[in-house]
Amino acid sequence: MGISQYKVMWILVFFDLPTDTKIERKIYSKFRKELIKDGFSMFQFSIYLRHCSSRENRDVHVKRVKKIIPEKGNVGILSITDKQFEMLEIFDGRKKTDGFIEPHQLELF
Repeated sequence: MGISQYKVMWILVFFDLPTDTKIERKIYSKFRKELIKDGFSMFQFSIYLRHCSSRENRDVHVKRVKKIIPEKGNVGILSITDKQFEMLEIFDGRKKTDGFIEPHQLELF
């Protein structure tokens, strides 16, 4: 039995953090670096996403994101199934692209 498109998950982290001061920019940078360290890839400037092999794996990464949320700013976490993610349409200008290319990452269970 293959991996179900309804069990494989994607996590999208949306954030709008203040960057007016040097300290705020440092906090913003640290948040981004922690997301990347945990296997997230930049989709747009303030949207990072990560592929997860299961809902349990998703839970682990969502918990990690929640631990690093800065005191100021807005952070959203959205989890969707692989089947839902498949419906995402991406455009470069008015030209439709082939979609998001899943980053190559190694997951050890």
